[in-house]
Amino acid sequence: MTDPSTMIINLALFGMTQSGKSSAGNILLGSNDFHSSFAPCSVTQDCSLGRSCYLHNFMRRKGQEMAVQVRVLDTPGYPHSSQSNQNVKQKVKDALAQHFGQDGLHLALLLLRADIPLCGQEASLPVQMIQELLGHSWMKYTAVLFTHAEKIEEAGLTEEEYIEEASDTLLTLLNSVHCRYIFQYKNQNSLKEQRIPILEKILAIIKENCFQVLTFK
Repeated sequence: MTDPSTMIINLALFGMTQSGKSSAGNILLGSNDFHSSFAPCSVTQDCSLGRSCYLHNFMRRKGQEMAVQVRVLDTPGYPHSSQSNQNVKQKVKDALAQHFGQDGLHLALLLLRADIPLCGQEASLPVQMIQELLGHSWMKYTAVLFTHAEKIEEAGLTEEEYIEEASDTLLTLLNSVHCRYIFQYKNQNSLKEQRIPILEKILAIIKENCFQVLTFK
């Protein structure tokens, strides 16, 4: 029986190779569950599910304090340096069904590097995969997570200025997902401290969706 005083938030990470998916997953979990490193090739080969410890006193629902656990599905880069697009897509499809088939997915996070302009055919491939796997409701259950956002500060830009100067391709994407985007900054704080502001924004999006989930039966 589900404990009414707890809530599990299910997230899936999508993005191109070296977009920072595994690193972002570790921040969301507050632990180093996923292998993350710089490499001239795709590091993640298979889908992997990580579970955080319960986060207490984080949210209230219907007047009740809730303990929250975050479950994060890390996925291979798309396109991948050593696997076909079809192979990666099938792996992700199977993992979504296995881990979120019944409980459902609260949010897909499309990771984009803030220091690399969104342009070109390859940049649209992760979006196309999300559309295919999540179906016609993909816009409701997708948000953009900008990694390497500290580069924005280094360039002397605010988040608002960054969005204003974004390419038409990026602006079209953001409009598609109802301007739901989050900036992730790499700083000296611990993973657990870094994750709180990001989780708060994710939770706000989930609340906008009235805590509805997308199932994969």
